Amino acid sequence: MGSTFSGLEIGKRGVMAHETALGTTGHNLANASTEGYSRQRVELKAMDPIYNPALNRAETPGQIGQGVVVDRIERVRDQLLDRRIIAEASGEGYWTARDQYVRQLDQMYFEPGESSIRSKMDRFWDAWQELAVNPADSAPREAVALRGQTLVDAIHARFNSLKNLSDNVNRDITLTVERVNDLSGQIAGLNTEIQKVRAQGDNPNDLLDRRDLLVDELSSIIDIRVDGRDPDEFMVHTGGNVLIQGGIGRQFVVAASGRDDGYGRVMWAHDPLKTREIPGGGEPYQEVEFTRTKGSLAALIELRDETIASEMQSLDNMTMNFADLVNEIHRSAYGTNGKTGIDFFTEHHLTTNVLGNYDRDSDGVEDSTYLFRMNGTNPLEENAQIGLEGTVTLAAASSPGGLVTVPYYATDTVAEFITRINNSGAEVVARLNREGRLELKATPAENDENPDFVIRHVEDSGYFLTDYAGLLERGAVYDWDEPNAANLVRGGAEFLSTAPATHPAGWLEINPDLLKDRSSIASGFGANGRPANPGNGDAALAIAAIRNNPVMVGADKTFDDHFADAVARVGEMNRQSGVALSTENLIMKQLRDMRDSISGVNMDEELAAMIKYQHGYAAAARFVTTINSMLETLIARFG
Repeated sequence: MGSTFSGLEIGKRGVMAHETALGTTGHNLANASTEGYSRQRVELKAMDPIYNPALNRAETPGQIGQGVVVDRIERVRDQLLDRRIIAEASGEGYWTARDQYVRQLDQMYFEPGESSIRSKMDRFWDAWQELAVNPADSAPREAVALRGQTLVDAIHARFNSLKNLSDNVNRDITLTVERVNDLSGQIAGLNTEIQKVRAQGDNPNDLLDRRDLLVDELSSIIDIRVDGRDPDEFMVHTGGNVLIQGGIGRQFVVAASGRDDGYGRVMWAHDPLKTREIPGGGEPYQEVEFTRTKGSLAALIELRDETIASEMQSLDNMTMNFADLVNEIHRSAYGTNGKTGIDFFTEHHLTTNVLGNYDRDSDGVEDSTYLFRMNGTNPLEENAQIGLEGTVTLAAASSPGGLVTVPYYATDTVAEFITRINNSGAEVVARLNREGRLELKATPAENDENPDFVIRHVEDSGYFLTDYAGLLERGAVYDWDEPNAANLVRGGAEFLSTAPATHPAGWLEINPDLLKDRSSIASGFGANGRPANPGNGDAALAIAAIRNNPVMVGADKTFDDHFADAVARVGEMNRQSGVALSTENLIMKQLRDMRDSISGVNMDEELAAMIKYQHGYAAAARFVTTINSMLETLIARFG
């Protein structure tokens, strides 16, 4: 039979259960504004009855109930929704990080406007046009010098702005990697604490909320996948690698890469596989680079290594071609003082060797040839048919084997074949110069491992480049991996130019000799070794004509094309990032609102629950009082 005092036990359990429920409700209300908090719910269940089915059980009309107990206190969470939020957060993080820097990039171009490089270059061409009309006067030469200096200053300002932006992104990468490492360590530490609590049979709800909040932040930085199938070994994956496994959190390190800009690569650290020591000390790193897909870290790396680097290459390409074209005409012309052979812009080269020989691996032995431009010796007619067949092979990083072949046919005109070269994707562009000679120029390299403005491979299976254009020796295969390869250029040093130093946009200057003596600014071409007539403005006119001539600035035919494409490109990037960020924000808002509706604290609901538990508590207390009164009567009368 049941105990005389079993009623007190039932009442006590009711009081304790409803007290726990009231405490949990108060905990919910207190954390209504706490970020990442999930409301908790008390699950009550009936206490196991006093009798279980057996042959020796007492003959009573049914099992005797023993009151109520707290079964568990659980978080209200939708795990599928949580995983979707984690999967989408990296997209929002990517576009958030990208948008703020792309907007800054767009603001650098000042297009259209009086402060833009394009406007200053137009005024520079106008100054040469004025000099062509009045070649004997000093005022137009003064205008050429001043407007040239203004243009150079604008190019420097654009380059410095891009460099500063890139440096800021690089600092953000370092700070973001540190944050990822911190989050990885914190999550791993929480995993250990959660495992300890669960081992004692409890639900570590608040610890789980803290971990989920950190995982949400981590998912916005890098693209992750969470695996919680084993509650004792919570795992986080990124890029096909395990980042967190239970109490172990792996780390990243920004390792030196040997790049000219000094920027490092994000590598996996603390791995038992083969590691490499960081120069100057620090933790060793595994020779496996962080796989970037989405998230703010991926956006920052892409911005630094692709977007901003590409804009700097574009500026360098414009600057180098601009200086080379002006110098090519200016040094063949005469100033009013009779001087010739003077470059208008100073040029800094990677090597002082006139043939471009260069020590690429820094072992003290010249092992490569760095040429920016090579010219043919034979004047060509733009509309003349070639009358030859063959293929020209050029370097192209995006092609299989790093080479692209460009065929030519007997019925092709010279202009058609040049266009085919320029549309082939090769890292070389072709044009006919002022004298009608074929000119090949290197462009910025697509692959970071290759230097910019270096012609890496030129080969012709026929005779177009050799006998027809007079550019290469017959049967020659020009390859930059060998020294003295410039000897294969038929015209020698006079018909080639060595590769420039890194970032021409940063070092370009007007020749100081011209700034000292304006009369050295050339305006006319001489004849038969004689200086130009003071009234001859042909050279100034030729320089002014560069503005609209097809000079091939990379894939753009003219400088106007280059500036128009640059503005359109950056403007489209800005528009794209803005639209994508708005879309991602909308998606994430809907998902977070849905999660808040499930896991968030609803004041009205909690107050209603509080009243319910309060009445339950009062009823249980009243039951205890009633049982106590009965026992007093029993003891008093039978005592």
